[in-house]
Amino acid sequence: MSDPVFLRASPALRPSPSAAGQSGGAFAAIDLGTNNCRLLVGAPTAAGGLKVVDSYSRVVRLGEGLAATGQLSEDAMDRAIVALQACAQKLLRRPLRRVLAVATEACRQAANGAAFVARAREATGLPLRIIPAREEAELAMESCTPLLRPGDRRALLFDIGGGSTEIAWIRREGGTASLIGYISLPLGVVTLAERAGLCCFTRQGFESVVDEVAEALRRFDSVHCIGQEMRSGGVRLMGTSGTVTTLAGVALALPRYSRPLIDGRVLDCEDADQALRDLFALGREGLRTHPCVGPERADFVLPGCAIYAAIRRVWPSSCVTVADRGLREGMLQRMMREEGSRSRRPHFTARHADQPFS
Repeated sequence: MSDPVFLRASPALRPSPSAAGQSGGAFAAIDLGTNNCRLLVGAPTAAGGLKVVDSYSRVVRLGEGLAATGQLSEDAMDRAIVALQACAQKLLRRPLRRVLAVATEACRQAANGAAFVARAREATGLPLRIIPAREEAELAMESCTPLLRPGDRRALLFDIGGGSTEIAWIRREGGTASLIGYISLPLGVVTLAERAGLCCFTRQGFESVVDEVAEALRRFDSVHCIGQEMRSGGVRLMGTSGTVTTLAGVALALPRYSRPLIDGRVLDCEDADQALRDLFALGREGLRTHPCVGPERADFVLPGCAIYAAIRRVWPSSCVTVADRGLREGMLQRMMREEGSRSRRPHFTARHADQPFS
């Protein structure tokens, strides 16, 4: 079957010479996950922060059917490439200093993941690459550690994704955070929803997922003695991803989701647990109409809540810090940090149509 026209690379997707020659410029980060394709464009501020200048997000369901076949389907790959081309078009509108684009668990798992990434690079010109689970955990850590507070000596960061769940165990010394250990579970909201159908909408099915995830987490805990460290104090539980931000939105009774009200919010775990119970009680149709969920995410919220409940079971905590940030912010911060360590970094330059971004 031949590729549709929209999959063919076009010189129009390449940076224009006028954009390449301008001074300054922003950084761009693209995260192609199991369920979503997301773009974030940001520029450093004079105060050393980050100003978001553009963003984009589309549900692509790249991992659809992956658990059953071990392959990315043609339809899923086409959807992802269309979204990546939309990202590439946005990047033509402004001067850019650097672009990072990563693919995560769906491409790591799929037998044709590497072939798809090569095809996507050819079709879009973007420097897409599959990152290992450890780098995914490091990028999440890089984006979320600014939310730590002075008395935090450790942090346990969880990122409940579409195809996997990353847990990062972080040490903080002298204002510097480092990754002590991490685990990547091949269990995410999409893989659980597809594997178990609608089982998380029943109490028995929900608890079976909690039991499965908790068993894997206990093995990680036995290596790093995280529970013991948490009981000693100075350990912050942090969560990033749609599951924990949705729990926060429900706990705060928001009429619609608002990132400024969620990012960095310290949520009492009893309130989060009540929000989980409220979501479970809604059922599938209730979730479809909830302002903090909606029809595209209705099947994925309760599998994510089951993973969160397993984390709470293994590592009880009085509160959780909610981060509406993740890989894209981590990539932007990494690029800005690397730029700051060099006296000069070249901007994009005009190039031939068969050359990828770099």
